[in-house]
Amino acid sequence: MDKKQKKRLDVINKKLTSLRQQLAGSRQQADDLNELKELEDTIAKLEAEAAEIKASK
Repeated sequence: MDKKQKKRLDVINKKLTSLRQQLAGSRQQADDLNELKELEDTIAKLEAEAAEIKASK
């Protein structure tokens, strides 16, 4: 894993932490169902990208 991949993985992990907190808050309020779906989709996409980076070691 080169520096660029490590940096990207670090950025993804930080985004995931933030998005998971937003998702938890959105689930409690549940005002906008589209927002929940968008957050879940974004999290899934970032998790897939992180797994792809980890697998390419």
